[in-house]
Amino acid sequence: MKKIYGIIGIFLLICLLLFLLPTKKKENLTKIKVAEVAHSIFYAPQYVAKELGFFEEEGLDVELILANGADKVTAAVLSDDVQIGFCGSEATIYVYNQGEKDYLVNFSGLTKRDGSFIVSRNKEDHFQLTDLIGKKVIGGRIGGMPEMTFEWVLKEAGINPKEVEIDTSIAFPAMGGSFIGGNGDYVNLFEPQATEVVKQGYGHIVASLGKLGGVVPYTAYHTKKSYLENNQTIIQGFTNAIQKGLDYVHTHTKEEIAKIILPQFPDTSLKDLTTMVGHYQENDSWFETTSIKEQDFIHIQEIMENANELKKRVPYKDLVDTRFSK
Repeated sequence: MKKIYGIIGIFLLICLLLFLLPTKKKENLTKIKVAEVAHSIFYAPQYVAKELGFFEEEGLDVELILANGADKVTAAVLSDDVQIGFCGSEATIYVYNQGEKDYLVNFSGLTKRDGSFIVSRNKEDHFQLTDLIGKKVIGGRIGGMPEMTFEWVLKEAGINPKEVEIDTSIAFPAMGGSFIGGNGDYVNLFEPQATEVVKQGYGHIVASLGKLGGVVPYTAYHTKKSYLENNQTIIQGFTNAIQKGLDYVHTHTKEEIAKIILPQFPDTSLKDLTTMVGHYQENDSWFETTSIKEQDFIHIQEIMENANELKKRVPYKDLVDTRFSK
């Protein structure tokens, strides 16, 4: 009996010592704020970098702030509320063309395709884009990449966007709810909204705009020109961490990725999250490196021109800085 009490005593002593030992704190880390345009599985490499401590390895304590809209992201960066913005690179083009002197420079790419899926109210095993003619589609806000990509895809298929009733009045976060409420025959949704609508029995995924839209710097990281020049060590460390996130998603299974980013989506089951990650893996959604190529930047301006949202192209050399990429 004494021997048992002795073992219990030693165990309790070890537990007490472990409790009293100082925990490792985030020391000597540079705090930076990042405004993200949405919180989506589409951005899995970023959340991998966050959850696996890749930012901390680079000496950074990164706080992600949801801004809900590219216009809100750029406003936050321009007003110095955050140091880095994460949204479609089209937003930086708008800012540049508005004559902003301390304009926004894209320094790291993440996603290379549109991340939305066309969701139909009805099951369609042999869906074609021509099925959209005469139908109502909740497409996203005017001037945003999802809506502009959708119009470009229609025209590439020989369809005049005016032949489709595109509803651009619904705010991005409310598109899924509007569709569930009975609005529209189709809706273009990112994950996790697309799978959630399907799971609830309100629709069916029939196509991927990412596969149809081609390669562009769809979502990228930017900062003010002045901040970039004065904080190159921070920008380099941030880019390094994102590259590690990209490397991870390109070398691991959807199951492994889903387990890592699950804390970022506490309301989503691991099973559903795995399915969503798989959708984006199948679409080849993420860049291999953070470097934004000139031809891809040209393509995004072609899409903007097609939507009549760009009157003057901007110089690649001004709005893209590849010094920090591999």
